Amino acid sequence: MLKTPELAMPRTRKVTTVCNGRCEVWNDYEEAKAYFLELMMTTEGEEHERAECVFIQLLHGLEECSDEDE
Repeated sequence: MLKTPELAMPRTRKVTTVCNGRCEVWNDYEEAKAYFLELMMTTEGEEHERAECVFIQLLHGLEECSDEDE
C-alpha cells in the first residue's frame, strides 16, 4: 500500500505552465514552484494574481497549470 506522501506527489517531475499567454514546459516540478513563488512575491496586481493561480495549481500537484479561466 502507498504511503500518504507518495499519494500527494505528482506522478511525473515534468509540468507545463501557462501564465500571461506564455507556455513553458518544466522538467523539475520544484523549480517551477520556486519560480512562481518568487514571481508572486515580487509582483502586484494582475500579474501577482496570475502567478498565484499557477502556484496554487502547482501545490495541488497538477501536471498542467494555467492562469486562464476555462
